[in-house]
Amino acid sequence: MAVLGLADPGDGDWARLRGLQYSSLARVSRLRIAANLIAALGVVWVYFSALHPALLAMWFAALCGSLWHTAGIDKALADADRRRMSRDEVNRQSRGSIYNALVWVVPLAGFAPFGTESARLELWAITAMLMTASAVLLPAVPLGNLLFAGIVGGGAFAGFAWAGSYEMALLSLVFVGVVALGSVENARSFLTARIAESAMAEKSEVVSLLLREFEEGEADWLWQIDTSRRVRSVSPRFAYALGLSHEEIDGKPFIQLIAGPAWDTGQFPSSLHDLAERLKRRESFSNLLVRVTINGQQRWWELSGTPKLDENGNFDGFRGVGSDVTEQRESSEKIAHMARYDTLTGLPNRMMVTEALGEAMRYAEQWRTRCAFLMIDLDRFKAVNDTLGHLVGDQLLARVSDRLKTVISDNELVGRLGGDEFAIVIRDASDHTRVTRVAQAVIEVLSRPYEVDHHTLYIGASVGSAIGPRDGTTVETLMRNADLALYRSKEEGGGLHFGYEPALHAHAEERRKLEFSLRRALENNEFVLNYQPVVDANDETIVSFEALLRWHSEEHGLVSPVKFIPLAEDTRLIVPIGEWVLREACKEAKKWPGNVKVAVNVSGEQLLDAGFIASVVSALSISGLPAQRLEIEVTESIFVRDSNTARAALEQIMSLGCGIALDDFGTGYSSLAYIRNLRFSTIKIDRSFVQGAATGSPESLAIIRAVVAMAESLEMSTTAEGVETERELEIIRGLGCRKIQGYYFGRPMPSAEARGLFAHSNLRAVNE
Repeated sequence: MAVLGLADPGDGDWARLRGLQYSSLARVSRLRIAANLIAALGVVWVYFSALHPALLAMWFAALCGSLWHTAGIDKALADADRRRMSRDEVNRQSRGSIYNALVWVVPLAGFAPFGTESARLELWAITAMLMTASAVLLPAVPLGNLLFAGIVGGGAFAGFAWAGSYEMALLSLVFVGVVALGSVENARSFLTARIAESAMAEKSEVVSLLLREFEEGEADWLWQIDTSRRVRSVSPRFAYALGLSHEEIDGKPFIQLIAGPAWDTGQFPSSLHDLAERLKRRESFSNLLVRVTINGQQRWWELSGTPKLDENGNFDGFRGVGSDVTEQRESSEKIAHMARYDTLTGLPNRMMVTEALGEAMRYAEQWRTRCAFLMIDLDRFKAVNDTLGHLVGDQLLARVSDRLKTVISDNELVGRLGGDEFAIVIRDASDHTRVTRVAQAVIEVLSRPYEVDHHTLYIGASVGSAIGPRDGTTVETLMRNADLALYRSKEEGGGLHFGYEPALHAHAEERRKLEFSLRRALENNEFVLNYQPVVDANDETIVSFEALLRWHSEEHGLVSPVKFIPLAEDTRLIVPIGEWVLREACKEAKKWPGNVKVAVNVSGEQLLDAGFIASVVSALSISGLPAQRLEIEVTESIFVRDSNTARAALEQIMSLGCGIALDDFGTGYSSLAYIRNLRFSTIKIDRSFVQGAATGSPESLAIIRAVVAMAESLEMSTTAEGVETERELEIIRGLGCRKIQGYYFGRPMPSAEARGLFAHSNLRAVNE
């Protein structure tokens, strides 16, 4: 079926083989036409007296048309041996054969009844001759032959049977079968021969290409030595590679030429020893990497050689090829080093640390000892990177790596996992106190101040550890468990070391479930806003409310904001949640008296989001709340990540008419530059200073006075947070704060209760 062109097996390029078959049609196209025309003239001669000349002429014209059509198809396939044939081209050629055969059926079926028995035999002889000629001329295309012979033979069979010549009808069938079998076998032989020719041509081309590349290459040479291992038949390139003349090389020992000073000292590299042994044992070798010394320089050669024999089969020396691969060797070594070491710090990278941990675990399992894995994360590094730039951050990481090297011994390996994460593998942790000592030493040494680019920097380190095989029997498990311990260290405030405990898995699972529930909280309407009043310090009337988000989870119950707000920021869910808070707060504030504002807390993730300004505009327009009644509360930490973007976003908010409040002033990355560059409407004094002032702390009193004085001079308002007692109220009022917020005047409350407060002029009386 494949030879006929009716199937394309998957074990070869049959589209290419079809091209080899059908390209032969163009070469015999004229012979085919000549054979058909000669046969047609014979038919006309036989039936000229029996049929009207016009009928014969019409048939002859139809035959010429079919021959013209098939000749065009054959011509289009002239280049088929240089490309792949499509199935459409095969079908088109087959249809041409069918058309030609149908033209020849006409005399067999239509002319025969009008002639004599002798004329029918002559007609059969002509068509048999034509089928034979087709099989001979077209051995490569058996499908066309089979179609032609089958149709024409079928017509002859029908004609003889109609006339009652059953012997001739049977003979015609036998003849068609013989032609068909011959066509298939001829095609098989033809195709096999063409495949062999093509393969030989391809091999010849490959050999020529290889020889040409070898002749043109400058890095390869031929070498030859005799039975005494002395160089003979020196090639020019070999002499050039040695840097010596032909006379200086010929007859010299091969090993002496490439050994350099080692020939006299006897201190041969192991690779030269290996080469000498193979030559001594008369063994073939291929791509043997040998370190040689040429003109006092260390080089790397790649040699291949095979013993040569004389006509009697006796050993007659060696011949082979070689090339200088020094540059490739150095490049591969450099690449290997880069693949295993961190380019910034020079420490082993994650891949090498992982391999070292795997080896330590195998050693621990073999000798029934323990190993350990410590993960280290730098505290406050991100603030340095964002405020002073990546160049200073990279220099700081290099200093950190230098300090880590001083902590470890030969029993440990320290590496950088990426970013500001490092790791230490302790191969033998049988001493239970070793892990704790290393972790504490890391925290202590990394917490010392750094002098980088005229900056004095203070960072710290958090460490999590896991012991193998106790805390994990695989590298992945041990690293994951150390990471869980590190996460706990970060949660506890940093600067601490925690070892892995099974309970950490439960904590991680709880966090995962909490995150899953948080992702569905908005669509399940589980969020609600509470409002805490902010009052005028003098007359104690309500001037604004701070909107505070609460989450009543269907699965987890009431979840503290301390738990879910950081989670929302880590997962960037704070952006859609923040948009909802803005809309709900503005909608609720619209129901309040026109002089009461609403304050909404905005995180850095929201402020740096490209759609934040649009969400503020949308919340105001949908609710109808005037922009002057909306105050956006931000903390100083937003300026650490991208101060330019944060300042641009706040300026756009102020241009809308909204107020900007700086929350928790004095507790974070306080800088007067923020206040100088942005006109905040309110500065909120953290509750820690309020409590300190109430206990008579001179530092807290001085800070509050300074903030109030600064705000007054810059025409900004001040709000004291966390006022809970009358003593705190009197002190804060005496220090000059304009607004007060705290439990003394009201806890966060639902919106309905907040609206009910407007019926009272004095909140102190309500709370009492």
